[in-house]
Amino acid sequence: MDWSASLQGLVGGIFIGLSAVWLMATMGRIAGISGIVGNLVTRRPPGDSAWRATFVLGLISGPLLLMAFGGGLGNVEGRPGAVVGEPLGGVSLMLVAGLLVGLGTGLGSGCTSGHGVCGLARLSKRSMAATGVFLVSAIVTVFVVRHIWEIGV
Repeated sequence: MDWSASLQGLVGGIFIGLSAVWLMATMGRIAGISGIVGNLVTRRPPGDSAWRATFVLGLISGPLLLMAFGGGLGNVEGRPGAVVGEPLGGVSLMLVAGLLVGLGTGLGSGCTSGHGVCGLARLSKRSMAATGVFLVSAIVTVFVVRHIWEIGV
């Protein structure tokens, strides 16, 4: 077992939890990425964009700082020297997947960070249902892509 990867995941999870608690404690806001980014782009509510931009900047700068100080992002593709692999289904499939994720966050009124991290911690029944739907959808998607379409097998 690769303990360093497990420890990195543990530390990352702790930071995600701490940032969610900090945002709720200091601003009374849920750390739902789709809502933060969506309202930053649409500028709703007015005058509420500074903290949203700072949050998004933190999301982007964290991995960049890690890479700058030699931490790397891990070998998520499985080839020596690779960081992020080619999309297994091609760019067109990635575009469709991105649009479906955007549609899903709109229909589900949030994403995994808002419902799965913050909502479950607050014991929200709505978030429990949404997270269950996310998980079932992910399981079905992986099954279809790997075993029916045989992409990446």
